[in-house]
Amino acid sequence: MSVTAPLEPLLARFDRSQCASLAHATSLEWIETDGLGGFASSTLALCPTRRYHGLLVTQPDGFAKRHVFLARYGELLTIDAQQREIAGARHGPETDPSGHAALDSFSLSPWPTWSYRFGDVELRRELILARGVHQVFCRYTLRLPTDPSDAGQAETAPTTYRLELRPWLAMRAADDLTFENDALAPGAIEHANGFTCRPYEALPAIAFTTCRDNARFEAAPLWDKGLYYAQEEQRGYPCHEDQFSPGTWTFELEPNRSIVVAAALVDPVNEPRVACQRAATRRHLVVTTALARFEFDQARHAIAAHDFVYRTPERRTGVIAGYPWFLEWGRDAYLALPGLTLALGEVEECGEALSTATRFLSNGLLPNIFGTSVESSHYGSVDAALWFARAVRLYELAGGDPARIADELLPALLEIANAYADGIPRLDVHCDEGGLIVAGRPDLNPTWMDAQTSAGPVTPRDGCAVEINALWAFLLEHLEMLTAALEGPRAKRVWSERRRRAKKTFLERFWLEDEGYLADAWKDGVADRSVRPNMVLAAALEFSPLKRVHRTKVVDRARAELLTPRGLRTLSPNDPAYVGRYAGGCDERDGAYHQGTVWPWLFGFFCEAHLRAFGSRKGPRRELLALLDGMNEELDRAGIGHVSEVFDGDPPHRPGGTIAQAWNTAELLRARVMLKDGRP
Repeated sequence: MSVTAPLEPLLARFDRSQCASLAHATSLEWIETDGLGGFASSTLALCPTRRYHGLLVTQPDGFAKRHVFLARYGELLTIDAQQREIAGARHGPETDPSGHAALDSFSLSPWPTWSYRFGDVELRRELILARGVHQVFCRYTLRLPTDPSDAGQAETAPTTYRLELRPWLAMRAADDLTFENDALAPGAIEHANGFTCRPYEALPAIAFTTCRDNARFEAAPLWDKGLYYAQEEQRGYPCHEDQFSPGTWTFELEPNRSIVVAAALVDPVNEPRVACQRAATRRHLVVTTALARFEFDQARHAIAAHDFVYRTPERRTGVIAGYPWFLEWGRDAYLALPGLTLALGEVEECGEALSTATRFLSNGLLPNIFGTSVESSHYGSVDAALWFARAVRLYELAGGDPARIADELLPALLEIANAYADGIPRLDVHCDEGGLIVAGRPDLNPTWMDAQTSAGPVTPRDGCAVEINALWAFLLEHLEMLTAALEGPRAKRVWSERRRRAKKTFLERFWLEDEGYLADAWKDGVADRSVRPNMVLAAALEFSPLKRVHRTKVVDRARAELLTPRGLRTLSPNDPAYVGRYAGGCDERDGAYHQGTVWPWLFGFFCEAHLRAFGSRKGPRRELLALLDGMNEELDRAGIGHVSEVFDGDPPHRPGGTIAQAWNTAELLRARVMLKDGRP
């Protein structure tokens, strides 16, 4: 079944001219996900530049972290007696893998596919990651000219082709590095069409199988020492490690006939060719469905959205915050969930994710970082539960199941609101005399601008933060509506009173009449007048303390000082504390993270606030759609098919952070729907 040709206009394809530069080919990264929170990822050149790069990177059942199991394959193609390396890794900044020279093209149509050319011989590698299981497949196909005369020298054409694979194993947590050690067990156990090895007793075994009976495995334990990761060095982290291989696998290749190699945790894959085709069919369906349902640009983001929604071993629906290093973070999950699901018409998938999250409620809070239970989760976010509440409202507006809302989600909203009103000592959360939420301490910032350096919080926002209290007022008004509808007019009285007091105090503390925008925070009678995008979040909400005139002025100020072609800056460049470049070591990057760095997800809220302020006039909508279209350039720039986590505040707005971030994809999808519909 040929599936690549009709999809190439949709997904990224890079030809020889783009693959020739190793620097360019290692600056582009791809990722495939398994629906369990795991992935396969590397560079276009298959030369790893991060500790996170690998072909089987997953979180086994019972483990709190992702682990890199299969890092890569060493690949050697022999044509008659001539050996040719394919792909490869670096052992220092000045060493280049020789196999890159033969790379002719790369595409994502609909899975990572590489073509290497050696004269008239083409070797194609396809990588297909199974969904819902810990399995990865590599399919190799040797192609020759269909007519021997095409080669021009048929009488000297090579007659034997051999592929030698050496699996390189990391067998470590994805955040760690590994080095040669005596604790590793180097042996491998051969079985039908493959072998299994378990280098460390504490980790699951990894099993390799193939569809070819003539494959030969030779035990030849070896360490590859001093692998070099350029991206880790740039980010200020240790950048060398060693990897282990149990031996080599040799295949006699036949022209135009594929071989399939499977790697899986614990148990070998039965019938790898069939299992590979099953995984390919499923992935192909995701891509073709998106192409059939959506226009070109929205379809690419819809495919990206598929990478973030996942299932836990307990069958809970969750959202991975970003790849390659984030897992499930509550704030990111509930902020992104509407865009990842409702914007694509997946209403009940959103409802299921909301319902299954309620078991993690603890004293009114939802986790900032999810574990496998309440006890193993981290509750350090004041706004995760408030973003959850907003997601419930958007689910309701999208036609969500009324019974689910009444029986499961309303009780959760009541628990959240009552806990915030009564006080949550864990985060120094309480409702003050003005009816607003106070949270945090000078050494604890539980809002989304939570970066810390060795000197403490970079953006101290303890006290009353503007978006926290806008979300609080939103929740109070929603509860007023829900309780009145489901329990009768008398039930809403307590929420009506709280809502009126909170809205009045909100305007008194945050609205800066002379300046015409919202303060970012308020503490002990002093307003923080920093121009930040948190005021845009407040202006975007359906239930807001702001009148239309307030929303209009907030949008105008944000357009003038925060809006860029890649999203909103986190601080006005007119501010002395502004940092325009996100780069350097950990402290330098954290120091810029919320001090001017651009975040694409904020553009979704800017569009929503714009529509609420100015309505659906076609001129401004076209301008916003043009900005949104411009962001599609990033889909082929760093993380192929995804928009990077952050960008420099200063032009030309270089990408940085993760190569794929859930709330970016979600809000760009939601923005497109809003702008096309002409309503938030």
